[in-house]
Amino acid sequence: MVFSSLTFLYFFLPLSIVFYFAFKNVRVQNFILLAFSFIFYAWGEPVWVILLLFSGLLDYFNGLLIHKFRENKPVRLFALVNSIVINLGLLATFKYADFIIQNTNFLLGTSFTEPNILLPVGISFYTFQTLSYTIDVYKGEVKAEKNPIDFLMFVSLFPQLVAGPIVRYAEVAAQTRLRPLDWDLVATGVNRFCLGLFKKVVLANSVGILVEKYLQVQFNDLSTPEAWFGIVLYSLQLYFDFSGYSDMAIGLGRIFGFTFPENFRHPYAATSVANFYQRWHMTLGRFLRDYVYIPLGGNKKYQIRNILVVWFLTGLWHGASWNFVLWGLFLGVFMVIEKVLKKYFDLLPRFALYAYALLVVNFSRSFFYFDDFDKLGIFLGKLFYSPNPIGAGWGTDLASYAFLYVVVILFCIPWDEIFPKESRTNEVVSKYYRGFSLGINLLFLLLATALIVDDTYNPFIYFRF
Repeated sequence: MVFSSLTFLYFFLPLSIVFYFAFKNVRVQNFILLAFSFIFYAWGEPVWVILLLFSGLLDYFNGLLIHKFRENKPVRLFALVNSIVINLGLLATFKYADFIIQNTNFLLGTSFTEPNILLPVGISFYTFQTLSYTIDVYKGEVKAEKNPIDFLMFVSLFPQLVAGPIVRYAEVAAQTRLRPLDWDLVATGVNRFCLGLFKKVVLANSVGILVEKYLQVQFNDLSTPEAWFGIVLYSLQLYFDFSGYSDMAIGLGRIFGFTFPENFRHPYAATSVANFYQRWHMTLGRFLRDYVYIPLGGNKKYQIRNILVVWFLTGLWHGASWNFVLWGLFLGVFMVIEKVLKKYFDLLPRFALYAYALLVVNFSRSFFYFDDFDKLGIFLGKLFYSPNPIGAGWGTDLASYAFLYVVVILFCIPWDEIFPKESRTNEVVSKYYRGFSLGINLLFLLLATALIVDDTYNPFIYFRF
């Protein structure tokens, strides 16, 4: 599939940018983005374009229906329920059908055949995106989009189509109609794209080599230090892979004149599990907060239940497997503990809070990584105790990849929080900062390009969710 190869982007992106900037009319630009988005999505699995188009048109017409009958509550409610039921029904069919049948067969002793439907890439992301639109139109928080091209462009916009960020229509509604050319925005977009490409190709892929070595190849021979080493590296691989994609999407959005919401904010600087996930995949957390947690009662009513429901759904959203549900509930329990014991957590020194958050989050990645419960049980045991001695290769890996570890740590530090933008307001300092930033990002681009040429297989982990 196209989504497993970044080399396609090297051909696709320049072509789309050339066509886009060849025209000044925003309506024509929207059509060009729509066409290239469909080409991008269809390159690997053309049949799923039909599903994407159906989902987009479904909520386009539901939005119009809600708007037209905004004074008629039964009709408005019908359109909203229609959107929710059909969208979640499609998601359940394509993503959870096998999971539902497996568990039904197990519980009832039946022998229904699993359909083994291929999962459409990005369905979890664009389903939530269109659902948020119809809900917001129903609540009167955004006006229905009357132009089908503009709406379908919003739904299918290729920079963030397959792995987010989850963008709400209200955030880009004005930009679908008017996007004056802003070269400063384009420049920051190019820089952000180069940063994301570097994080994915250079950092995530390099760390991934070690993850495979310690969590797959040498799995049964792991010592306890090696098991922790492997799972910490997987946590970092996941971060650089997913945040790298988000950076690329946000950067491309800026090149085309869109301002997408941030999806990550230095999660490894978190001081609690809750704080970690306020900084990680922020647009998913925001969606579940606004459309599930708050409607259930939020902090005002049945708070503990609401937290656990949200994290059950968070786990299930990530995949049709009980290991993801277990991962979500594990984190949900710790968030409940943090709520209940907040006054005691507040007494702890900051370094202890950092250590606690990193320990719990990295441990939880075990549930995320292993979908086989037998392997998961063995691995969890090794995290606590393993009779195996530390392998000779571990010391070699620590020494050979020392520079990589230093770079990874540097990229996890929240430099913009330590040195905020206000401290760079001096004109001379800002000039040198911009020049340094440009040089660094060109270096990032060259390094990433060299690695892509050497290895054309560069899948993003979150494409499978």
